[in-house]
Amino acid sequence: MPTRRFKIFRYNPHTDERPRYQEYEVQVPTGSTVLDALNEIKWTQDGTLTYRRSCRHGICGSCAMTINGANMLACEAQVHTLKRDPIVVEPLRSFPVIKDLVVDMDGFFDKLLLVKPYLIVKTPPPTDKERYQSPEDRKLLDGAYECILCGACTSSCPSFWADKEFLGPAALLKAYRFIFDTRDEGVQERLDVLDNKHGLWRCHTIFNCVEACPKGLNPTWAIGELKKKVISEKF
Repeated sequence: MPTRRFKIFRYNPHTDERPRYQEYEVQVPTGSTVLDALNEIKWTQDGTLTYRRSCRHGICGSCAMTINGANMLACEAQVHTLKRDPIVVEPLRSFPVIKDLVVDMDGFFDKLLLVKPYLIVKTPPPTDKERYQSPEDRKLLDGAYECILCGACTSSCPSFWADKEFLGPAALLKAYRFIFDTRDEGVQERLDVLDNKHGLWRCHTIFNCVEACPKGLNPTWAIGELKKKVISEKF
């Protein structure tokens, strides 16, 4: 059975003066993921290693981290595809570290709430049926609703690195999902949040978010569509 080395970021801000890296050797059967390797380390070598994980199927987004310099889901990262030795595992960049590979996501979710990620409707609902949406209108949401809120895109964004008040690509993609829902009537309520220097206009079209997204989504394109929408609403 092949063995791989893992160089893992370790830091407890309550007890450590500075971060460090610790190396481990792990046997990795064919098909092993980085999450499998982390589990093996925690369960058999070092129970103090701390990281998030839940579904193991690329759905919950809990295990997003930086692996060999790129943001990805540990449960999807196949060890055999990672040629660097040792494999370097770090927390998502630009988020405060709680411990080891666990970062504080509170600010990330606060930004999400700012864009009002829910349907805003003022027209009374029909009494005899659901709010109708045609297949064509529903298709407008493809590429937006699939976001799993892992934070990989926002962590990879240089605009967010420079401006922690920037909403970030994940929140803006969520804003697109509702603003371009033909049933939504909340564009004006979201304008103040989107149309400012910490909102849409902080995005400089760098495309890091596109490369980082484990679901293959394109927040940069969605942000461009939001910019056009905001301008059309104003003029």
